[in-house]
Amino acid sequence: MPQHHRSALVVVTVMFFLWGFITELNDVLIPHLKDVFTLTYWQAMLIQSCFFGAYLVMSIPAGRVIARVGYTHGIVLGLVVAGCGALAFLPAAAFHSYPLFLGALFVLATGIVLLQVSANPYVSLLGAPERAASRLSFAQAVNSLGHTLGPYVGGLLILGGTVLGADALARLSPDELAAYRQTQANSVQLPYVGLAVALFALAVVVKLFRLPPIVEATEQAADHRTGFAEVWRHRRLRYGVVAIFLYVGAEVTIGSFLGNYLARPDIGAVAPADVGGYISMYWGGAMIGRFVGAALLLSADPRRLVVIYAAIAMALLATTIAASGSIAMWSVLAVGLVNSILFPTIFTLAIEGLGPLTQRASSLLVTAIFGGAAIPFVQGAVVDALKASLGDETAALQYAFLIPLLCYAYVAWYAARGSRAQLDRS
Repeated sequence: MPQHHRSALVVVTVMFFLWGFITELNDVLIPHLKDVFTLTYWQAMLIQSCFFGAYLVMSIPAGRVIARVGYTHGIVLGLVVAGCGALAFLPAAAFHSYPLFLGALFVLATGIVLLQVSANPYVSLLGAPERAASRLSFAQAVNSLGHTLGPYVGGLLILGGTVLGADALARLSPDELAAYRQTQANSVQLPYVGLAVALFALAVVVKLFRLPPIVEATEQAADHRTGFAEVWRHRRLRYGVVAIFLYVGAEVTIGSFLGNYLARPDIGAVAPADVGGYISMYWGGAMIGRFVGAALLLSADPRRLVVIYAAIAMALLATTIAASGSIAMWSVLAVGLVNSILFPTIFTLAIEGLGPLTQRASSLLVTAIFGGAAIPFVQGAVVDALKASLGDETAALQYAFLIPLLCYAYVAWYAARGSRAQLDRS
């Protein structure tokens, strides 16, 4: 790989770290804002719905923006938009408004969508095609470092303060309760202002750094009269879009419920201040697995590895559903290890052989990250329904993990069969 390509890979990989860090702060926000605003599970999952909903709404427009302005300007724009979203947490906390928090998350995620649409195919095409899955797995491993540090840092800054139990809250006067909830809401300001500063600073750095152009990765290489329908005709891509939707939905759902699940007395009895550390273990497992996976993918059949990893994820989820205590806790945390290679490998298999249609295909695949909005919301509604029916919150949380288990079953099918569908050359 030429030196200027290596330098570009380093710069783009920093983006992977940053959006991983930002994304996993949501897992800390969910239990925190659930307490601050006294939310049900499905209401708390609106955090993920608004954040990942941006992938559904903004991915295709983002692809068109990148095609028009190019990678450098597109990445700078993404960083600036994300920085504005992070700053919007200031008024959201000041006005103690859950809808404003959700709006800020949507703007923040829109900036990340711009980064995702450009960076994933760029890394995939920045070098020898046969090593595309390995390069993207390495970048995703750095992304996982951000996923790992995000909950830990967020847990210290957001959940590290005094958290009152239900009995203590009941003894507060209305004014004291309002003051307490305002203080809890304000605790999110410092980390997000820090993120805004980092995002704006990185935008300046990227503006001064010229990414080497890759013609095949841009829509300028394709006939501009070609629409997304042309790309959608390829079955391998269609099946891949569904696989990304379900995989991201499963991965995000597990992370979203960890805080509340591990806090249950008959699962982990984890204190609120320690929740971030355990969530970091989940994402840290993915980071370790991705570094290992990047090496394995240099020689192993990526389809076979995906089947094996998805099957292990299914077995671990079945264990956490059936068990209790430490076995239930560590089995669900271990799913992070086998999440490792799934996203980058599915992504690479789905765009394989699409040539000048790669950017449009990438936009569709990034749109499918909307699964991170839909699946947690569905599971939240299922947990609320099961809790009302069974009268047992722990059992409701456990049985609902059947939803991500089924998602991994589709991922295994895609690797074994769906990804082998021939491209439509007509």
